[in-house]
Amino acid sequence: MNERYDVVIIGGGPAGLAAAIGAREGGARVLVVEREAQLGGILKQCVHDGFGLMRYGEALTGPEYAARDVDRAMGLGADVALCTFVLEAHREQEGFRLVLTSRSGVREVHARSVVLATGCRERTAKQVFIHGDRPSGIFTAGCAQNLVNVQGMLPAKRVVVLGSGDIGLIMARRLTLEGAKVLGVYEARPRPSGLARNIAQCLDDFGIPLHLGTTVTRTFGRDRLEAVEVCKVDERMQPVEGTEQRIGCDGLVVSVGLIPENEVAEQLGVPMCAETHGPIVDQQLQTLVDGVFSAGNCTSVNDLVDYVSETGLRAGRAAALHALRQQGRSLREVRCGNGVASCVPQRIDFGPECGEVTFYLRSDSDYRDVEVLFVSQGEVLARKRLRAVRQAETVRVAADLGQMGNRVYVSIAGSGHVKGEGNG
Repeated sequence: MNERYDVVIIGGGPAGLAAAIGAREGGARVLVVEREAQLGGILKQCVHDGFGLMRYGEALTGPEYAARDVDRAMGLGADVALCTFVLEAHREQEGFRLVLTSRSGVREVHARSVVLATGCRERTAKQVFIHGDRPSGIFTAGCAQNLVNVQGMLPAKRVVVLGSGDIGLIMARRLTLEGAKVLGVYEARPRPSGLARNIAQCLDDFGIPLHLGTTVTRTFGRDRLEAVEVCKVDERMQPVEGTEQRIGCDGLVVSVGLIPENEVAEQLGVPMCAETHGPIVDQQLQTLVDGVFSAGNCTSVNDLVDYVSETGLRAGRAAALHALRQQGRSLREVRCGNGVASCVPQRIDFGPECGEVTFYLRSDSDYRDVEVLFVSQGEVLARKRLRAVRQAETVRVAADLGQMGNRVYVSIAGSGHVKGEGNG
């Protein structure tokens, strides 16, 4: 059976739902493809509040936040395919052909635009080179969250958390509330990688110790985890001999980073960004493959769902416009300068409707009293003063770049001082 849509959105989490809303508001016929049995993505298991502070001006739980977008997307008439996977994705002369599979069998759909909203997956203990056996009791933070919040199970009673990512910090608090003893959070880097508010609310408020410059190097136990070995690390992240300590526990929760999921993007030949590990996109979230858009955490890992939804809405609206009125682009390059580790977008479509551009930056360190500078051909096109920038938090800045050249550098500099255009 061949079906035709203006926009097909792959992923029904917060980015995909926002994209569906944006595309339907733009008048497009929309299909959302979701591999799980319910829409909402990771929000379904995030029972803590704090979502929507920027978008709605109130603190919502994950399910509450997701429900608003589900109701909105369904109310606007978006079609949904649940428990459905993308087997193949191909470019055609006038759009894209997607082969989908579900319990009902295989179906083929055609779209003029595709929005990738596939999110990200967690790094596992095997990806951080922990020695020892692989007994039960070792979980990613997201897996532990699902066990506690969705399935109502307590996976362990004495827990060590490796990594200070936000989900790990939240699970340290959640496990404590459920009666487990969290023995400590161990972070190899010299500074925590989670939001400052989560450090305060999840660790400080519950007396859970945070050990920086320390990592888990070995696990003990054959059938069930019995203990872990922790060790100090040097500036090259190598274990320091003689600092080993064995800690008895029956649970290790690993929160050591997220990996954007971009297998479908690779099938479509979408060029990727080395810094974000997601597609290279312009300010409308269109990739370098015309008609393919990317939003949310598969583009660049965000610390706030509000930013995920914002990119989803923008991508959905632009995908609908592209499907109904395709037009060429005039792309200019965006490069990371001093102090900037990654930047989205990496291209600017400098057409007649360019206007103000929203950037999402990650810094390479923590800074105070700085300016974000947009420099092209030696001229500062825009500057935004910030009191503080944290490596662990996304910096959102909007700037009108006016008559930029073929390339613009985004840099972080001391107030009123340009450190040069950038790296390379």
